[in-house]
Amino acid sequence: MKTILQRLFNHEELTPEEACTLMQGITQGIYNESQTAALLTVFCMRDVKVNELLGFRKALLSTRIPVDFSAYRPIDIVGTGGDGKNTFNISTCAGFIVAGAGYFVAKHGNYGATSVSGASNVMEVHGIKFTTDADKLTRSMEECNMAYLHAPLFNPAMKNVASVRKSLQIRTLFNLLGPLINPCLPTYQLLGVADLAQMRLYTNTLQKLNIGFAVVNNLDGYDEISLTDEFKVMTNRYETIYKPDDLRFPIAHREELYGGKTPVEAARIFDNVLQNRATKAQTDCVLINASFAIQVIEPDKSIEECIGIARESLESGKAFRTFKHFVELNS
Repeated sequence: MKTILQRLFNHEELTPEEACTLMQGITQGIYNESQTAALLTVFCMRDVKVNELLGFRKALLSTRIPVDFSAYRPIDIVGTGGDGKNTFNISTCAGFIVAGAGYFVAKHGNYGATSVSGASNVMEVHGIKFTTDADKLTRSMEECNMAYLHAPLFNPAMKNVASVRKSLQIRTLFNLLGPLINPCLPTYQLLGVADLAQMRLYTNTLQKLNIGFAVVNNLDGYDEISLTDEFKVMTNRYETIYKPDDLRFPIAHREELYGGKTPVEAARIFDNVLQNRATKAQTDCVLINASFAIQVIEPDKSIEECIGIARESLESGKAFRTFKHFVELNS
């Protein structure tokens, strides 16, 4: 670790193999907490490189509890978090609209760190029981087009760094890794990021993973498409900046996307959206994220066609029926 730290202090880059070995040592408890904290601090002071991120990811995935959803070719819809906006559960809600439209979704999520309600919080409010049982997860995918993978259950190695992360109380490279370690290795991903530097990092990383993807960022700092300003979309096929009006959506106001003070309040908004009883700003925000997720799976469709598919899933009641059945199966 001393040698590695000296190299990093000199702004040297680790190879994927070195990064993988280093992460394996961290998760196995080979290094003490001071050494691990020093390493995490280095990566707060300089950007993580693509090859380093790939090596760290490989190490964490090697210790995961695997889930085989390859037959379904699912998409994961996830944000990096950390944008400080405390929105309601937009990505998770979008997932049920996508599932209601007939596409398979493997949502990898956790409790909220920088917001009141993460994906796991809103699931728990609805009585969802987290599991690694392959038969239960497969049944959920078969009957609801959706399975939920609670991150701590599937990535046990992360327990060894929990105390260091808690004592540092800052975002570290583990926050960057979260969206990349879905244990089922999804075929597609819609990934929301909070800034353009992360956007470039993830785009270059996902290109090397050879999956279908879109990385999205609202240019006013949301880690999803919030429709509060212009937003950027980068895929393995194109890179575009949109104005909400380009897609016939009005500008939303920040306070309209507020997730409330408790997970229960956030869950109430979540339910209102899926029952098509939410405000226009809340509904539009979820629809646009679901639409770009659908386009990742169906790249030959225009975004306008995908918006139509997402809207039909919501307004026909398919999204809400999918969610109701999901709750019945997973509670």
